[in-house]
Amino acid sequence: MTAIVPPLRLGVNVDHVATVRNARGGALPDPVRAAQLAAASGADGITAHLREDRRHIRDDDMKRLREVLQIPLNFEMAATDEMVALALGLKPHACCLVPERREERTTEGGLDVIGGGIDLAHKVEALGKAGIRVSLFIAPDPDQIARSADIGAAVIELHTGAWCEFIAAGEGEAAEAEFARLAEGARQATALGLEVHAGHGLDFATAERISGLHEIRELNIGHFLIGEAIFDGLESAIRLMRTAMARGRAQGAKAA
Repeated sequence: MTAIVPPLRLGVNVDHVATVRNARGGALPDPVRAAQLAAASGADGITAHLREDRRHIRDDDMKRLREVLQIPLNFEMAATDEMVALALGLKPHACCLVPERREERTTEGGLDVIGGGIDLAHKVEALGKAGIRVSLFIAPDPDQIARSADIGAAVIELHTGAWCEFIAAGEGEAAEAEFARLAEGARQATALGLEVHAGHGLDFATAERISGLHEIRELNIGHFLIGEAIFDGLESAIRLMRTAMARGRAQGAKAA
């Protein structure tokens, strides 16, 4: 018997369209145009990370995304006073709070919700009171998940990077152990009333497999899709990703 599972959304991150633009300067390629194309191609939401050093997405990009998008905008950001103030002014659909170090090439690891203390809780509260849905990007650690619920986050996004890296390195046993952690984390979070998203390092194969975890409601994918778009176009990459996700969801429903 096939179980009934909730639908799975796809959020597309357009940061690396801005990375290409900024490598040369000027206005092209435009991440806002990429976001509009992603929406037309089947994306359920758009993610953009405004970093402290503005290495890819810029303030004007966020403003234009908020103005033109007809699908939800997820403002990925560090948990700083500057970014909270910007988010409160912009009022996106959601904010995903992530750890951020200026020297990192991409987000490394999950947010330390426990170490964030009362200051992080106050930031989550301020964003929530403004009607912004707050997500915390965390590792599948039971204590971090429990603390995320305690401070009032609506959503957690499980960091899938370690799992994907183990697969890429051919470390099958470690990959399976990490996948088990992701699966258990998704179950724990759902039981605590948190909505569960996942992302970082996903490709067609890994997205298909993790789509089988019916507790996960959204995948956020950027770098891989933008890379595939170089060869086959963004519309094709998104449609292929949606097909992989649907296949994984169906397989997960059969196994449930």
